[in-house]
Order: sequence, then structure tokens, then C-alpha cells
Amino acid sequence: MAVEFTIDDGVAIITINRPEARNAVDRETALGIAEAVERINNDDAIRVAVITGAGGNFCAGMDLKAFLRGEVVKLPGTGFAGMAQAKLAKPFIAAVEGYALAGGFEIMLACDMVVASESAKFGLTEVKRGLVANAGGLVRLPRQLPIKIASELVLTGEIFPATHVSAHGLINRLVPAGEALATAIGIARIIAANGPLAVAVSRKVLNESREWPEAEMFDRQNELTLPVFQSEDAREGASAFAEKRAPVWKGR
Repeated sequence: MAVEFTIDDGVAIITINRPEARNAVDRETALGIAEAVERINNDDAIRVAVITGAGGNFCAGMDLKAFLRGEVVKLPGTGFAGMAQAKLAKPFIAAVEGYALAGGFEIMLACDMVVASESAKFGLTEVKRGLVANAGGLVRLPRQLPIKIASELVLTGEIFPATHVSAHGLINRLVPAGEALATAIGIARIIAANGPLAVAVSRKVLNESREWPEAEMFDRQNELTLPVFQSEDAREGASAFAEKRAPVWKGR
């Protein structure tokens, strides 16, 4: 099975499972990830998702042998690997060990957070194969890194250590080798324990407000956030605090 999918207490885990190919994406993998993303988006019991790779690597990008066979790994509506252009309705955390290259790097860029091992290696290597990083690298990277750092990654196609990209803010947690997944799941559990409506609205404002004019940003924010204060979850959160118990969220 090219993609494994599990759910544990509100946290979904997508594992790209082609270790013999450094988890490079072929058609089967793309379809498997797309199916997992759709389930995460539509299942209210899932609060957060973690995506990782099996066998010590995250993902080496598009399977070039599959590419030469004519396999289509960019799916309608969801893009490369069924995820790069997908609407991700829940928070996604990338747990990176080993290589995150080309399309694998771009899968990571689509996520809200990144946990990486100290031995992880990153690169947008497309130009070395006469290709371009059009699964998010060219448009997301300059929004997440200073333009000169992004330019070096894109134009050289070189592979960089985790410490390099971490120094420029691309990684949330840098952890010892072998601990990326466990750390990512730990963060996911913290998020999953929070009010789902509050998390969803907060994430929406974070992602969309970068495009808002400064003169409009508070009005647009209030339009989205003020209903949260009137929600059942807001009352439940306050009541749970006063009663010294864990809240029971309804997502409304």
C-alpha cells in the first residue's frame, strides 16, 4: 500500500509508504493522499492531520520513472500528490525525516507547521532535471522565506541541511533523528484538544489576512471572529475553566 492512513483520538496520520523509492510519488501514491485529504476534510472527528514518510525519508518528490511511464501525479483540483493545491480544511503538520526534495518539499510547504529531524535534508531540485517547482515551490516559498533565500533554493536546486532552512524560520521544531513523527503527533494532540471552531476560524484569518489591505484587516477579522464569541463552544470553554474540568466541544 503506497499510502497508510490511521486516526487516533482526533489526529489523522498520512504515511507515504514507498521507502524503496524514498517515498517518491507515483500515480497510486497521489490517489492515496488525495483520498486521505478528502476524508480529513469531511470527517468532523478528525481535528488535525500529520503527514510523514516511511523508512527514514519524507518524500523525494515526483517518481521520475513513473513520469517517464506517463503516470499523472498531478490530480484535477488537488494538484501534485493530491495535496499541493488541495483545500486543506484542518491543520496539517509535516513530520520530516531524511529527504524532503522537490515535490516532497512542496508537500511540506502546503502544511501549516513542520517538525524536522536534525538530519533532515531539503531541496527544490527540479531545475537539475530540467523541471520547475510548480507544485508550490515557486509561489509558496517566497511567502515563507526571505526572497534571497528562496531564490537560492529554487535557482541552484541544491540540497540544504535542516539547520539552514530552520535558521530562516521554515521549521517549527528541530528534533533528534527519529523523533519527528512523535513530536508532530504531540503538537497535533495539543491542537486537537482546543476548540475546533476557534482553531478553524483562527487558521482562516492567519492564512487569508496576508492579502487583506491594512485599512480593512480588523473589519474582515471581526466578521469572521466575532461569531466565535457567541458560540456554544465559547460558553463551554468558560464554563469548563470555572468548573475546573476539560471542555466538551461541539464545534458550534
